[in-house]
Amino acid sequence: MAKQLLRIGTRASALALWQANWVKDELEKRYPDLEVTLTKIKTQGDKILDVPLAMVGGKGLFVKEIQEAMLRNEIDIAVHSMKDVPTFFPEGTGLRCITEREDPRDILVLNEGCACIEDIPQGGRIGTSSLRRKAQLLSLRPDLQMLDIRGNVQTRISKLVDDKLDAVVLAAAGMHRLGFTDQIGAYLDPKTCLPAIGQGALGLESRLADDEINALIDFFNHPATAAAVIAERAVLATLEGGCQVPIAAFGTVEGDRLELTALVSSCDGQQMIKQTVNCAVADAEATGIALAKQLLEAGAGPILNEVYGCETFNDDGSNKG
Repeated sequence: MAKQLLRIGTRASALALWQANWVKDELEKRYPDLEVTLTKIKTQGDKILDVPLAMVGGKGLFVKEIQEAMLRNEIDIAVHSMKDVPTFFPEGTGLRCITEREDPRDILVLNEGCACIEDIPQGGRIGTSSLRRKAQLLSLRPDLQMLDIRGNVQTRISKLVDDKLDAVVLAAAGMHRLGFTDQIGAYLDPKTCLPAIGQGALGLESRLADDEINALIDFFNHPATAAAVIAERAVLATLEGGCQVPIAAFGTVEGDRLELTALVSSCDGQQMIKQTVNCAVADAEATGIALAKQLLEAGAGPILNEVYGCETFNDDGSNKG
């Protein structure tokens, strides 16, 4: 009797393959009669490596081709890094599961002799393509020079030497998953650098009507992580943000309570609005929306208008649309 087949769509980077193989292994452990295969798909984000993401379309660049393959029935599920997933999905597909979060923090890979961001010399050169990271580090250290770097984790680590940088900023989760923990020079406290929305969690996307496949993967969903990430993504959706804007949100769950912090910043980090709220886990999405509106009422609208380069929000924070 032939085994049931489940096809996973994934990017072909080392980190994406680690994540997809982890999902594959967990499925095969749980269902010995299930055959799981990987389909590697090259996305626009993987092809464009010489331009900052903020200039070429942001988050959707890492998922669009994978979603199209799902709609053509070439794959059954997609494994995404949640921080790369837009807040909207093509008709017929959706986010089915959010996995338990790895370490959500950002980290610094540092030159020898430096143990923290304070040790970086005046005017130090920092490599990152993330506007969110740039803004928060410049708020802390306006003297730093921010250099755009792209590529996979190993390529970006190599830029420390190749581009004569003082530090490279990366996500702790990717460093841990790929076995680069020993190269981490310092962890950035979320109070210093609020993580990207969804950072450290994986998302499993599937066709909404595919009940059989959805039943197979539902065990991956981690309720506490899902609540936190749903709240974070509600902030992002309400602010209409993406990689083009320094927006961050980070939720933590203790029991049935959720603490959610979010910020909006100018690109140079000199204007920053940051607020924290607490709520019941059951109110995660509504609280994310409410917190985004609080940020707008506190003055985030003009900051976002300047970054977007158009009048998206009125002075009172309401949407012009």
